[in-house]
Amino acid sequence: MKIDSHQHFWKYDPLKHSWITPEMNRIQRNFLPADLFPLLQEAQIDGCIAVQADESQRETDYLLDLADQHEWILGVVGWADLGRDDLEDVLDSFAEQSRLVGFREVLQSKDPQYMLREEFVRGVQKIGKRGYAYDILTFPQHLSAALQLVKKCPDQRFVIDHLSKPEIKSGEWKEWKKLISPLAERELVYCKISGMVTEADWKKWTTDDLLPYIEIALELFGPERLMFGSDWPVCLLAGEYEQIIQVVADFTEQLTESERDLILGETAADFYKV
Repeated sequence: MKIDSHQHFWKYDPLKHSWITPEMNRIQRNFLPADLFPLLQEAQIDGCIAVQADESQRETDYLLDLADQHEWILGVVGWADLGRDDLEDVLDSFAEQSRLVGFREVLQSKDPQYMLREEFVRGVQKIGKRGYAYDILTFPQHLSAALQLVKKCPDQRFVIDHLSKPEIKSGEWKEWKKLISPLAERELVYCKISGMVTEADWKKWTTDDLLPYIEIALELFGPERLMFGSDWPVCLLAGEYEQIIQVVADFTEQLTESERDLILGETAADFYKV
């Protein structure tokens, strides 16, 4: 099974999606299942994981509703305020939602210490006890704090989104590798090969710009903890869907068939339990 482990849907709202700046005008519109499904079919991808793009309960409900309507939306990574006192009640309200596979927050926009607050750590532990995964969305400067979070939640499944957004445009990788390596040593920490083109030069990137980061990710995590994600439609700022997939497909050609199958779908299926 081939799975796109990371994509988004939204009905564009200039207030709710204020992070979409004027230079990102290509994605200042609606992106719905009818837009993605033909791309998945063309790429022979069986399904996807829809990930939150807005920090609201409404966003989680919206994605779950889409998943109910489309079987190929295999799972939803939603949002919840993990620090709230009544988190258990919120999680109870999702008990019948089998497509809800995990949670995420836009940690990259917050101080690294935010994720080490006692109430946040406790919240991550609570979702772990219920079998949910957690997507870590960070920049490299957050990785030291992320490691501390992981250590405080030893039984929790984590996945690092977008390789933690290394500075691909500048070609820097040594410091990023140094920061992400300790996380890769934790057996329940996975990584997504996603979001790379938007960290590169949007107009001039080449596959060679991305390969060092994919190679390091493979070296550190291995195919059993590495999964492909398109980050559609955000990826459209720098490349078409088929271009994004082709980069990973070409890279995995050097691997064994079983290793290739893991990165292109089986790792995501195992991690998100879909």
